[in-house]
Amino acid sequence: MPLDASAIARGCGGTLKTADQLCGRELDRFREALNLGVPVTVSCTLQAPLFDEVAEEMGAEDRVVYAKIRETAGWSTEAAQAGPKMAALLAAAAEPVPDVGTVALESQGVALIYGRDAVAIEAGRRLAGDLDVTVLLTRPDAVEPPQRNDFPILRGTIAGATGRLGAFTLRIDDYALPAPSSRTHLIFGPARNGATSTCDVVLDLTGGTPLFPAHDLRSGYLRADPRDPAAVERAITAAADLVGTFDKTRFVDFRADLCAHSRSKITGCTRCLEVCPTGAIASAGDTVAIDPAICAGCGNCAAVCPTGAAAYAVPPADALMRRLRSLMLAYGQAEGQSPTPIAPTILFHDGDHGEPLIDALARHGDGLPARVLPVRVNEITQLGPEALAALFAYGAAGVRILARARPHHDLDSLHRTVTLADTLAQALGYGADAPVVSVIETDDPDALAAALSETAPGTPSPRPSRFMPVGGKREVLRFALREMYEAAPEPTAYVPLAAGAPFGGLDFRTDDCTLCLACVGACPTNALSDSSDRPLLAFEESLCVQCGLCAATCPESVIDLKPGLDFEAWTAPRRIVKEEEPFCCIACAKPFGTRSTIERVVEKLRERHWMFSGTGGAERINALMMCEDCRVEAALNQGFDPHAGPERSRTRTTEDYLRERTERGEAV
Repeated sequence: MPLDASAIARGCGGTLKTADQLCGRELDRFREALNLGVPVTVSCTLQAPLFDEVAEEMGAEDRVVYAKIRETAGWSTEAAQAGPKMAALLAAAAEPVPDVGTVALESQGVALIYGRDAVAIEAGRRLAGDLDVTVLLTRPDAVEPPQRNDFPILRGTIAGATGRLGAFTLRIDDYALPAPSSRTHLIFGPARNGATSTCDVVLDLTGGTPLFPAHDLRSGYLRADPRDPAAVERAITAAADLVGTFDKTRFVDFRADLCAHSRSKITGCTRCLEVCPTGAIASAGDTVAIDPAICAGCGNCAAVCPTGAAAYAVPPADALMRRLRSLMLAYGQAEGQSPTPIAPTILFHDGDHGEPLIDALARHGDGLPARVLPVRVNEITQLGPEALAALFAYGAAGVRILARARPHHDLDSLHRTVTLADTLAQALGYGADAPVVSVIETDDPDALAAALSETAPGTPSPRPSRFMPVGGKREVLRFALREMYEAAPEPTAYVPLAAGAPFGGLDFRTDDCTLCLACVGACPTNALSDSSDRPLLAFEESLCVQCGLCAATCPESVIDLKPGLDFEAWTAPRRIVKEEEPFCCIACAKPFGTRSTIERVVEKLRERHWMFSGTGGAERINALMMCEDCRVEAALNQGFDPHAGPERSRTRTTEDYLRERTERGEAV
């Protein structure tokens, strides 16, 4: 493949060394590079095991990274123009990525095999030497009894299942034990419902409805069609290995203090609950709880979380953004003063599906175009609006996301993110009529090539940004959107968005607002705030995530959500929505409440309520115009019981009736 060394050197910086057989007779050149004590990027992944072995011998394994430029750039009909692309891929690979955390799952090998017939019993026999096996048969037909009871065989139907590898809990109905005297077929005794079983591994051979949503992503739950011997064999082999302690990647970092799920038993944001395919997320009071042992790492929750409470960790948002920044800057530097610069299109893909598809296109087709820069991510559904917005700010002409034709889990959240990003890009002049952000759903490399060639790129920024992303997801998002706006070909200050968008403002009917500030207490992001000096309500739009808690909490119902992105409001300081003169206590002059509120309360109660009319009414009206401390003191001095009602008429008795007749001189 052709190699444009000058373009690569311009884009990557550092020291560029080439070789014909780096993995063979020129292996010493690799050792020389390691001896320099600096990070080393190798543009060959075929012989990575050999290079790793050499690096380990020299104690430099932590300084070596690999970039795959052959299948992604060199093997292409446009390879001669792919120098800037190679530079970009090498620069991105050199960007350091932090290590991810893990969670330990421990399995003692207690297994439940759930089936209908002799297939389950045979699986139990095969696994009895490796696992502590129990076979549960649901509505079995005539099943011949085993010759030896090496493991329990029971009857029952699983009515509910929770848990994961090492901690499954099953609720079983129609539970019954077999009769030891069973002769031609198993005969079961009396049944009962509501039995509970715990185990480490579940092998489901019923062929029926899976016990879990997204069952193929649930660790410790194996499922096979009993009519498919090969599938059953694979499941048995996999189950035998599920004993011991396993380190599972912790895909999502969660900060409960940023969660906008609920306040005071009023539900706000439920975005993550709606998109989790495995049921790893559950409501937990004011926040949600994410079980890292069940989480399969799709990243849907992090992509849709508007506050950054759920943040993807493989890699973290800022690390991915730094890699994208290096990719785009290196591409631009490698192009240099090209007379016809071509803005790149980014192609996001995963490793299990996208990488083999790109390899097949390179080996057996025309390869990727020189303007298409592939970026591998752990899951395409982890992509949030911050990454897509940043790419346009850095100068990308478009973004494509490669997905399976038949995805493992729902892509609705990804499509919503893509629609949001494309709406913003179109509004800011990055595209014409065709989408500049889109999803390519295919399993065919030729269809991928056609989709990339048929889609015209958008309009790149005339003044690309070089901003460095730092901080958490929400901070990175604010930077990315601001820079996307500043770099836009046609900046538009306000972009209306559909209901449910994570950005927007609030409409206040200020005339009816009493400044009770209940909304301030409910706001989880501090978008709404007050002041300790004066009665006021302030709002900062860049912090609003449209969770709706303020509108649901407001007792006067004067707040409405207004989805949209106001770029000028995002850069403006906090604005005051309503401010009033404070009311000062008539006893001690301490400011409390607002003048309009106190005067309105006094007007509504004066001479209209028994407590504030007649004898003592004036003193009680005065108590309303006192602060909390003086009000208590006044109530004690007046000896007034606020819980007592007006004096009631005394009940007439027989004695009263007789006494009145006597007083009138009537006979009793």
